[in-house]
Amino acid sequence: MLGPDPELETAIDLRPAPLKRPPALICAWFDDAADAVVPLHDGTLATARRAADAYARQAKATNTRRAYRAGVRAWCDWCDTHALKALPAQPEDIVAFLASERGRGCSVTTIKLRSASIRYLHHLAGVPLPTQHARVTETIAGIRRAAGLAGEHPRKKAAATLAVLIRILEPIGNDLVGLRDRALLLIGFAGALRRSELAAIRVEHLEPRAGGLQLTLPRSKGVRAGTSVTIAIPTGTTAYCPVKAVYRWMGAAGIREGAVFRRVWQPPAGGGHDQTSARSQILGSRAIDPRTVARIIQMRSEAVGFDPGVLGGHSLKRGALTEGMERGVHPTRLKQHGRHKSYAVLDEYLEMGDPFDGHPLAGVL
Repeated sequence: MLGPDPELETAIDLRPAPLKRPPALICAWFDDAADAVVPLHDGTLATARRAADAYARQAKATNTRRAYRAGVRAWCDWCDTHALKALPAQPEDIVAFLASERGRGCSVTTIKLRSASIRYLHHLAGVPLPTQHARVTETIAGIRRAAGLAGEHPRKKAAATLAVLIRILEPIGNDLVGLRDRALLLIGFAGALRRSELAAIRVEHLEPRAGGLQLTLPRSKGVRAGTSVTIAIPTGTTAYCPVKAVYRWMGAAGIREGAVFRRVWQPPAGGGHDQTSARSQILGSRAIDPRTVARIIQMRSEAVGFDPGVLGGHSLKRGALTEGMERGVHPTRLKQHGRHKSYAVLDEYLEMGDPFDGHPLAGVL
């Protein structure tokens, strides 16, 4: 019978929730509890229960856990400032915190995340959920309504359709950074990929096919948890072929295994190095993160005259699906290509353009 790994004992030995303790201690406890490690099987009931608890915590996506940690940190800092208990929390303190966050400029989305973070903190601690109190739900509803009346609505990133994408690609150079960014933009568009999916691509996920490349994503937001999904990246017939672009990048960078899209360090300025030469640039070994993908899209779009913030991490996916819609691709194929659970979600990604173009009642009256 296998015994527990002693190196994991401290990681899986979850301490009891520090109820009524200083906010800083509660914040530290949450950071550990949110990322529980599954213990090795030893046949005991205690280990099985700890494993089940750890699996339950891993149900939350990495980005969600990151957002919850930020929310709990903000909550604990605020409670510390005002000498209030962070755990268990009182509804009147939570609504005051949410109102304060709104007052300092947080968006409605951030307010809802703050409330969800506090809820998850109490869930992990095994205590009643104060966020279900009517005062909390009504306060959030009021913040959302006030924002709507003030004309504040979630701002979607613009769609990087083919014309927009070509405009961005044209001035990109052939150094390592340029080759990487060109491949990233084209693969992201052709596969209708999210920024997290782009950042996670590894060499073993790419498989040559007669018609192009088959990309296997170990996970995708719109697909059932634990299920991989395959995406066809067709070989193009123009200078903007995504398959040729990714092979060119990997060949120039010498990438044969591991992460496909990696950080590239420029040589220091003034050191006698040619900063545009691929030979003088240094390639990292680890994958870029999703935020870097968004920054690349924003930087490249701003370089050709787009206003800051207009394009972002969702622009490639929105652009690909909008381009497909404008070319008459059936919604079912678009939904499948975008890996969306419903047509309602797909609709959020489509940029409809001129509302009079193709109006269902045009010419009727």
